[in-house]
Amino acid sequence: MIVQEKPKPLLDYSPCRYGASRIPFRGPERTLDGPYVSVIGGSESYGKFVSKPFANLLEERLETPVVNLAAMHAGLTLIVDDPAILTIASASQMTIVQVLGAQNMSNRYYSVHPRRNDRFVGASDQMQAMFPDVDFTEFNFTGHLMSSLEERKHPALPDLIAELKTAWVQRMKLILSDIASEKILLWMSERAPEETAPLSDVMDPHYVDRDMLEALSPYIAGIVEVVTDDDTATEDMVGKLYTEGEKQAAAALPGPAFHSKVADQIAGVMVDPEQKRRAKNFDAPPLNSLPIRAFR
Repeated sequence: MIVQEKPKPLLDYSPCRYGASRIPFRGPERTLDGPYVSVIGGSESYGKFVSKPFANLLEERLETPVVNLAAMHAGLTLIVDDPAILTIASASQMTIVQVLGAQNMSNRYYSVHPRRNDRFVGASDQMQAMFPDVDFTEFNFTGHLMSSLEERKHPALPDLIAELKTAWVQRMKLILSDIASEKILLWMSERAPEETAPLSDVMDPHYVDRDMLEALSPYIAGIVEVVTDDDTATEDMVGKLYTEGEKQAAAALPGPAFHSKVADQIAGVMVDPEQKRRAKNFDAPPLNSLPIRAFR
């Protein structure tokens, strides 16, 4: 029997672990002995298929180490359940927290895999009672679950979405409260928070809206909003490094142009005097972002 070898990835992500965390983060490993900035997030912040994710580019712009604590397929469940992430972030000068989707986390209706938060594990008794006509053994991913319920226009779906939104805000408040350093949120999407996106858009922070972000205002210094345009669309494969078998996955994630845009906007609000002087106001139209304190 001939066993065909799996093609080797074109990029060396130099996976590493920090502290007591069991999560493999993207390396090379940064030292935690001196000043640093930290990034918490999911697949987009991890930067798969690009040689330099925005964390690396931001490090070059700030001339300060940036510790990438993002993990592939991460949702809020992974972050809450890994105290080491929050401990390392608390010791940084500033923490950038990516806005992740509300569907990829355990809640009182269903549970997700502890590390791959996009994987659906099982429905609670309460959810099975809400959706008696649904066979939940058919679903392996949260995206498939939610899109199926939307297609069926199930009458109980609004109650489920309301629970996801409430649980997301509560979980985010818990995360942000446990990080001692100053925090900024990072919104990365093909839409603004006031708009909606189809569940087929893997990159989108599904079910998160402006009201939910505003509820976090007391816990953060501001929010950087980066929305794709014709030059930075995720479908643009230019500059991505992937094998033929990875092409579909690569198409769903940001490319080098988008990562560069993210790094530019974060660096801008850290060092630009005009943006630093603006008062934090979630009702005001954002420039590139809501302003934050100067990076020191």
